This record gives sequence, C-alpha cells and structure tokens, in this order.
Amino acid sequence: MLKTDNDIDIINELGKVNSETSAKEVFKQYMDDEHLSRISKIKHSEVLKKIADAIVLCNPSKIFINTGSSDDRQFIKNLALAGKEESPLAMDGHTIHYDLAQEQGRVIDRTYYIANPEDLVSSLANRMDRPTALEEVRSNMTDIMKDMTMIVGFYMRGPVGSPVSNPALEITSSNYVAHSAELLYRNAYADFDKEVETLGHFFTNIHSQGLNRTQDLPDARVFMDRKYRTTYAWKCTYAGNTLLLKKGNHRFAVDKAVYENLGNELSEHMFITGIHGPNDRVTWFAGAAPSGCGKTTTAMAGNVFIGDDLAQMWIADDGSIRSVNPECGIFGIVEDVNLEGDPLLMKVLRQPGHEVIWSNVLIDENKIPHWVGNNEDHPGKGFNFQGEWYKGKTDDEGKPIPLSHPNSRCTLKSDSLENYSPEAENPEGALTRVFTYSGRDADTMPPVWVAKDPYAGVVIGACIVSAATATEVGATGIKRAPWANAPFIPGSLGDYMDAQFKFFGNDKIKKDYAPVMAGLNYFLTEKARGGESSRLLGEKKDVKVWLSWLERYAHNEIGYISTPIGNLPKYKDLQLLFKQIIDKEYSKDLYTKQFSLYLENIINRIELQKKAYAKEPGIPQTLFDILDKQEKALLALKDVHGSIVTPDILIN
Repeated sequence: MLKTDNDIDIINELGKVNSETSAKEVFKQYMDDEHLSRISKIKHSEVLKKIADAIVLCNPSKIFINTGSSDDRQFIKNLALAGKEESPLAMDGHTIHYDLAQEQGRVIDRTYYIANPEDLVSSLANRMDRPTALEEVRSNMTDIMKDMTMIVGFYMRGPVGSPVSNPALEITSSNYVAHSAELLYRNAYADFDKEVETLGHFFTNIHSQGLNRTQDLPDARVFMDRKYRTTYAWKCTYAGNTLLLKKGNHRFAVDKAVYENLGNELSEHMFITGIHGPNDRVTWFAGAAPSGCGKTTTAMAGNVFIGDDLAQMWIADDGSIRSVNPECGIFGIVEDVNLEGDPLLMKVLRQPGHEVIWSNVLIDENKIPHWVGNNEDHPGKGFNFQGEWYKGKTDDEGKPIPLSHPNSRCTLKSDSLENYSPEAENPEGALTRVFTYSGRDADTMPPVWVAKDPYAGVVIGACIVSAATATEVGATGIKRAPWANAPFIPGSLGDYMDAQFKFFGNDKIKKDYAPVMAGLNYFLTEKARGGESSRLLGEKKDVKVWLSWLERYAHNEIGYISTPIGNLPKYKDLQLLFKQIIDKEYSKDLYTKQFSLYLENIINRIELQKKAYAKEPGIPQTLFDILDKQEKALLALKDVHGSIVTPDILIN
C-alpha cells in the first residue's frame, strides 16, 4: 500500500479544513438553503472535508450539489448550453462541444504524478515532487472558480454493491464535464456514504477550465496524487484531461489492484462484451486494445454488450473471474464509425430518441454532425474543431484540415444501445472466460491465436504493439503498448506485470473457469503477405468470426493447430463459422495468407520486446523465459521449413 504518514495532502494543506465542524462552516458561507440541505445528507466526515477544502481553494460564487435527479441533470445541461460549452444540434437531445483547437487529446506532456524521490513511477510517465506540485496547485487553482458555479457530483465507478467498484467525487466548474459525468458514470448521491464506509476509500477529482483561453493552454496541468487518491486539472477542456473520473481514477484503481489486492483484482483498459454460442449461450469476453485498434468495434461485435473501455475484475468465491464496467456510458472515437461496421452505434447517432454529446466533428449549416469515415455524403463547408471550415482548407503548414478531428468523440449512455446488457448493473459481475489483446500490426501476427497457458497469455498482453493515435497530443510513430494500459500504470511496469502473472495464474481460479487468453490482429495487409496493396487482408466484420471461434474454443468444442506462438484455428472450422456467423465465403487461399507464420518477423518482434523489457527494472523472469522458449522453437521450425510456415505444414 502507498504510505501517506509523512506526506502533505495538498488539498488539505491549501484548504485547511480539518474537522467536520469547520467543513460545515464553509458550506454555510457558500451554499444556499437548498444545497445546504442536500450536503447534509452526506455524513462521512472525510468526504465533507475534501469538498470543503476544494471550495476554500477554488472560491466559487455558487455551489451546486448534484443529486442525479432528472431535474439536476437538465439544470446542468442548461448551464452548459447557456455558457456556450455546448450548443444544440438539429436532433433533439444532441449537443456539440468544441475543445480548444490545440487540445484535441490528452496533454501527456503536461500530465504528472506527484511523487517523492523514493516512489516508483512508470518510466512512461512524468513526475513532480510534492513541494513543487503544492505550489503549482496553489498558484493556479486559488480562486480559479471565482464568479463561477462549482458542481459537486457523487459517483460510483462500477455498480453499487460490487466489491471492486470505487466511489469518486467529481468537483468541477465545467458544466460540460458535469454533463458528461452524468452520461458516463452512475450518480450515487443516495448511496455514497454507505459505499465509502463499506469499501473504505474514495477518489477525489478537482477541475476547472479557468477562463478557457488558448493562451492559457501551455499552463494546463493534470496532476495525480496517488497517495491521497486526488486528481487536479486546470486550464484544459478535453474530457480525457478534465473528466478525471475516467483515466485519472483508472490509474488509482490500477494502484489499488497492484499494491493492495495483489493477485485477486485487476483494473484494466478493456471492453466487456458477450458472444453467443450454440443454443444462445453467452460467453463473456474482456479485451484490451490501444485507441484506434478496433476496441469499440470489437466490443460492439458482441451479441450483448457491457462496456467498451474499462474493466474492473476479481476472482470470485466460486473460482471464476468476474468483470464489471466502471462506466455506464461511452466516450467513443467516431472516425470510421459507419453503418457497415457499427450499425447499432449508428442507430443511436443518426436516429432520434437518445442523448449524445458530440465533440470536434463538423457541424453543417443545418446543425447536423459529419465525420471522417462515416461513408455518407459530406458538405463542402461547416464549422469544426478549428473554426470555419471548407473543403480544401489548409493549416499554417499547408496541410489539408480534415472534415473532423481524428479524435472526435461521441458521449452517450450505454443503455441507448440495443445490445446493452442488464448484466452491466449486476454487482456480482459477468463471469469472464476469454481475454483478448489487440494491436495495430500490419505485417507480423495472424488474426487470432490463443496462448497455451495463462502465463503465455500475460505475455501476449505485454507484447502489444501499435501505432500512436490522436488521443495523445504530439505522439507519432509505432510504439509498444503493453496491455494497452501502459499510460495508465502509475507504478513500476514490473510490479504491474507481476500482478498480471499472479492474477491469471492464481490457484483460486477453478479449472472449469480457466481463462482463454488470445491475441487479435485486424490490421494484417495484403502487402505483408506477398501482394502489392496496403489494403487489409479481410474486413471489419470478420471480427465476429474470430470472436465466435474463441467462444467455441473456451468450451472445448473446436480443434486447433499447435504452434510455438500459441494455438491457431483450423481452416474447416473457420470456413463453417464465416458462413454461419456473417454469411461469407472464406477461401483457403485467404486462410493460408492470414495464418502462415512469417518467422523472421515474429522473431524480430520477440527480440524487440526482450530488448525493451531488459531496460525496465523488476520485470519478472517469467516473461523472458516464455519469450526465449518461443524464439527457440521458432528458430528450430525455420531450420526445417524455411522462413514462411503455412498452417498445412504445422497440421501435418
């Protein structure tokens, strides 16, 4: 557990509210009778002191205690519209929010963990010492909400009553942030005290956009205080930087799993979706994929759906792995979302009856949103993330400005989707049998392969590679993306990997519930398999087949080909599933291209991983042992069959 005995809690140092009595005095000074009545329903003294400290620091003109009622939600939305943080669109319930033009993703260069010299912090992250962070918060957040309304929300990151849910305060001056929180999280005002008392902790999030000016953006900061589970953000508007319930609190949840419940709990950057097997059997999947690597598409390919981004999981008393979604909504990238690949999501986005907050898309003169890759007719002009737009417009460097930003988003409640499962609100979680790991890999791995045991499955997750995406400002090129969670691992990568091995290898997991752990790759190209085109080998909808094959595999109903990297599907099984699941003919030639092992590429990838992890302190030896074993077997295969090995060779 992260110790706090000798450290200063920054918000308390600045607010100096040290008793429940003094907290109530602050409330009397700032709140009207209605909101005093509301805050009186919250009894937990530590929660009250945190809220009061934030009030003293930020000095708002008004306080709004959000109870989660329909009237409160509408009031917050009206404030967002009145303050121009959102604007109404043609479809009832739809609004548009624009972030600052230079803030279209996470400001990773201005995001810090507050850490002492002895604290282990991920090598992928920035750190700042506590005294410096204290002065930064003091100088930037003092009076930052002057003449503004502070909104205080009480949320659960997960179903009320679940052992791995996390209570969290969202304190903000942004009505857009508060509106988004109401779509994405469970307002638990009525249950907050009970949940904090039962679980023994809560997270605190304090944010203000300030004056929301472009010139202030270089001074924007996101701070995460792991020891006091408090986040601070200022002078920023993009939800990934401001809706601290999301990735800020996800980091605290990762810490909790790694350092307080080692081997029994995980907090992952994973979707949760259910695949139908024979006789309408539902098998639950969880899967990791970096942004832009098909994560939402995979989640929505399920017959029933729980979440597209985050998962809290634990080993239940019956020996099964259970998963819940901390969220109850979607903050999804819309680029390339279209009717062919995402029909259920498109129904929500293009048909009336649902609430949607759009961000950074193009809005035409009829107040209709448009985005890149929706396979629809586009207008020649409109208003988008950088202002007035017309076809052919270029930026200061002469580069074409796209119709919509690559990180354009839609925010909506998950129950708007037809395939959303009531199981999402079950505090006992979904019994999860299959875990998938996806990257953006043009030339190496097959579309699907299964680890031979849970330890090799952890290694698949550790070895994800991807292209940098628009979710991170300034990031470019190809990069490693361990578990698609590395940016959100606060501590040592070695500690996190050790937690993965201990969880999936835990003896508490019964044999009947043993996890199937698999790699997925949707991005293999024709060029990588002897062709000339950079087109993909396959289609977006093929994901349904790969998932269906894994569903049968989990129930021991289907065969496989054993290889050094794991188990591969047999052609006849896939041919049948392609016809049954998506009514598509699947040729032997395509199968051979997709599932042949290009050994030099795989061996080079293994070497890349070994060299990269050798630079990280504390990496478990198990990773290197498994990679060495795979590499040795691949080299032996190459000596006998050459650098390209087809499935037919392996099956004979």
